[in-house]
Parts: sequence; C-alpha cells; structure tokens
Amino acid sequence: MPNPLLLFSAQVIAILSVLLLAVGFLKTEPKANSARVFAVLAIFIVFYLLNGMAGDQIDPQFRLDLSRWELVIQVGMNAVSGLFMIYCFLIFQEQQKLPITLAAAFAFQVLLDLVLTTLNLAEDAATDSPTIELLSTSMDILMLIFVGFAIYWTLKGWRADLVEDRRVFRWFIITVQGALIFAVVFVENFLLDVGSTAYPLEQAIIIYAIAALALGMVLVAMRFDYVSLGSVIRKVAELREESESEDVKAFDIDSFDRAFREGQMYREAGLTISMLAKKLKLPEYRLRTFIHKQLGYRNFNAMLHQYRIEDAGAVLSDKENHNLPVLTIALSVGYQSITPFNNAFRELKGVTPSEFRKRWAQPRD
Repeated sequence: MPNPLLLFSAQVIAILSVLLLAVGFLKTEPKANSARVFAVLAIFIVFYLLNGMAGDQIDPQFRLDLSRWELVIQVGMNAVSGLFMIYCFLIFQEQQKLPITLAAAFAFQVLLDLVLTTLNLAEDAATDSPTIELLSTSMDILMLIFVGFAIYWTLKGWRADLVEDRRVFRWFIITVQGALIFAVVFVENFLLDVGSTAYPLEQAIIIYAIAALALGMVLVAMRFDYVSLGSVIRKVAELREESESEDVKAFDIDSFDRAFREGQMYREAGLTISMLAKKLKLPEYRLRTFIHKQLGYRNFNAMLHQYRIEDAGAVLSDKENHNLPVLTIALSVGYQSITPFNNAFRELKGVTPSEFRKRWAQPRD
C-alpha cells in the first residue's frame, strides 16, 4: 500500500508543476495557439490528478470530495489525448492544417464521452448494453490513436528541424510525455478497472511518474545547466565549429544563394538537409545553424517550400506556360505529388495554383 503522505505530496508537486508550465508557456507566447491548447491540456491533466485524490483507496485525511464536478472532470480527463495530439501538431507541423478527419474524430470522442459519462453517473441500465460497451471501447481506441498521431508528428520532421533546442525537446520531453499518456490511457482503459480500489499501487506509480515528468519539465524550462541538454549540445557544437573552422571553406548568404538558387538544388525531389550538406561540402550541423540563424528558417522543409513555390509562381505567371499542367509544374520544382504542392502554394500565396494562374492571365490596366 503506498504511503498516503508521499502520494499526496507527489500529487501536489505534479499539480503545481503542470500549472507552472502552463503559465510559463502562456507568458512566453500569449498569442500562440499552441500555448492556449497547452494551457487547457494542463488544466485537464490537473483534473486527472485531482480525480486520483478522490478515490476510496485514498487515506480519508487526504481524500477530496469532487462528486459535484465528476462529469466535468471525467470529460476533461478523457480529452487529454486529443488535446495532446493537437498540441504536438501545432508545435511540430508548422504552416500545416490539422486534418479535418482527426478534428472531427476528436469532437466526436468528446461528445460521445459526454453522453456515456452522463449515463454512467445516472446509473442508467443502458450502460450495460453491448452497444454502449462497444462505443466505450471505440472511444478508448480513439484516444490511443490520438496519442499515436501525436508521437508520429513529434518524430516526423526531426531531421528537418533547424532549432537545436526544439530537436532535443522532441526527443526528451514530448516523446516521453506521449509515451506516458499512451501508457496511462492503455493501462487504465484496457488493463485496470478504473472504478476499482484493487490497484492502488499501479495508480500510485502513474502519479509518481507524472510528478517526476512534470517537475523535470519545469526544471528544463528554467534552463538549469544540469538538466538542460540543449545547453550541452550547443557547447559541443560551438567547440566543433571552432575546431573545424580552419578546414571549412568560407560560406555566406551569397555563396549559398548561388549554389542553391542558381543551381536549382531545391528542385531535387526528396532533398534532405544531410543530402544538401554533402552537395555543399559542409558539416551538417554548420548548415543547420546557417539556415536557421542567417536565413531565418526554423525548419528545412519550410525553406524548401519557399524556394519551390517562388519558382512555381514564376512559371505559372508566364503566359507562355498557360497550357502547362499544374502537376507538371509541381513535379518540375521538386514536389513528388500534387497535394503537398497545393497546400504549400495556398499557404504562401493565399490562393491555389490555378487561381494564381487565372489572376495573371487576366488583362492588367
């Protein structure tokens, strides 16, 4: 049986740490959608922690009475997976739109959870029907899928991310956080009977893990040297740059522009930053730093889109290419299919390629 005082202390530490992270994120980027989503996510994680302090297995002197708020708490807790998915998408899939199917699935999951929780709290006999059980299982599977997408988006594009701290953030914070949320959802919904008091040790382990992770994230956010892996990596990179500076040829914006733009390197389909570094005969870490610090891009793919769409726009605005298919233009500037080309073009130009061509085809005064 877990020590009641130790468990209560872990819950308090976890709650305070999560709230501090939310306040810090909002203070740093108050207008960012990702900060707002994280704030709501933090509140719902607090709901989960508070709910753990209201169970029958908790020592009476530390137990909370949350019966009046049970519906809100349950729905909020089950929304954590979907919000975590949206948060990871906003952080790591910049200049992209959340797939409408996933947004609809999340909305459906929240609505379904609201209905099922209401029936369960009312002790409606219908909750024992096979249909309700199937819907409950479907909702649990959806939650796992949401966390899976969050981890996928976190890992996807890691090589293209030019911000060193954020690359570390992907691996050591979000991936661990996602794995923990996935484990909690899987364990509590598929292995344990959440309404039972037969698993106090397992539930205590989950609380300790959340407390340790949340406190660790606060320490990293405060950039303590002994936990800031990004600081260590930056120092190593600086030493490497100094030691190799004599052997590496001079490199600036003009030389990069001549090689990349005039040489049309961006037109190579599937081009990665490691491939480009080899072509330019530069250390990959140095090229990352150059593109981020000198050219102002946070993501390698964002830079590729900029060059490719600029090239495609020039082709589309040329009346001599009026009959050239849009797909042909997309393939010629480096895209491997029409969909990412259309998405990138609309994001950067504000219109579709076809609409852009029509505007240039119209006679001008």
